[in-house]
Amino acid sequence: MNDDELEFDDKASVREALAHLRQTHQDLDAAVAALELAPRPDPLRTARLKKQKLILRDQIAKLENRLTPDLIA
Repeated sequence: MNDDELEFDDKASVREALAHLRQTHQDLDAAVAALELAPRPDPLRTARLKKQKLILRDQIAKLENRLTPDLIA
């Protein structure tokens, strides 16, 4: 296996992880929306879900940066 194949496999696994994280982020977004529409929303649970969303957003950004080549300006 040469370096190109390793890089391709790594990029494929990063893309797969990105897809999973994005889906999880969307699921959390839907859960937050549903909680906020509830007759008696639980602010602690909502805050926890929003914090998880922020953590996922940071993880998504890190993985996206791995896929973007470094360009020297």
